[in-house]
Amino acid sequence: MMAAAPRRPAWRGELCHDEPLKRYTSWRVGGPARCLYRPIDAADLAEFLSDLPSDEPLLWLGLGSNLLVRDGGFRGTVVMLQGRLNAVSIEVQRVQVEAGVTCAKVARACARAGLTGAAFLAGIPGTMGGALAMNAGAFGGETWSIVQGVTTIDRAGVIHERRAEEFQAAYREVRRPAEEWFLGCTLRLVQGDGAAEQAAIRALLDRRAATQPIGQPSCGSTFRNPPGDYAARLIEASGLKGHSIGGAQVSGKHANFIINTGTASADDIERLIGFVLSEVELRQGVRLHTEVHIVGEPA
Repeated sequence: MMAAAPRRPAWRGELCHDEPLKRYTSWRVGGPARCLYRPIDAADLAEFLSDLPSDEPLLWLGLGSNLLVRDGGFRGTVVMLQGRLNAVSIEVQRVQVEAGVTCAKVARACARAGLTGAAFLAGIPGTMGGALAMNAGAFGGETWSIVQGVTTIDRAGVIHERRAEEFQAAYREVRRPAEEWFLGCTLRLVQGDGAAEQAAIRALLDRRAATQPIGQPSCGSTFRNPPGDYAARLIEASGLKGHSIGGAQVSGKHANFIINTGTASADDIERLIGFVLSEVELRQGVRLHTEVHIVGEPA
């Protein structure tokens, strides 16, 4: 009697093993992922997740900003949405956005459609999935202020439609059901002057280029602003602009950015983060908290 042929998986995406994550993070550092999966679409992702062991560590990755992967890598599965799940559709004042769409693309699409209220998204260097997960903001706007509903997926691959009211959004934090991740959202915007909105986006991007180290590898803002103050002010007041550890440096242009000068390891960056935290607390009496998420194993 012949042995039964092994079951072919129903998922259709691309699965890689021992994939260096420095290729996908905005800091350009990070060790390998044990597995990295690029889904074709939401249905494909659901099939893939349903095949995973229930205790498999999962990391969701968009543009790789706001993330520090340690040099030892991630001993689990990375779900890579960069270039995937990237559709935007607009119907009157409702905007449907998938999680892999960049925030800047959403801002531009809304402005072209004559919708106002999403221009601030142009200043967020990530995807909508990441923006939803952390209530990302820029130039006075926050993601969840314009969210009407979201689509999530759980570890078993079950897709859920949820109202915004089911989530608690605060400054750079969103409380959501355990082990559910964002697949997309519905934004509710206001019809207005599209040309003025496009001009506002250009002004925001000009301001960002003038005040932030655009073009140098960073994660965006490294630390959260404490109530009533700014992390950048506290770091600069502590004399830390330009301070380096290995190839990691506090930006001389904006003190809340840590940049990779070209040779940084994840360990260099993490040690510099720790040094900034201790020095600001010592010199300013304020304990800063990181905005960046640190994951993975040390080398």
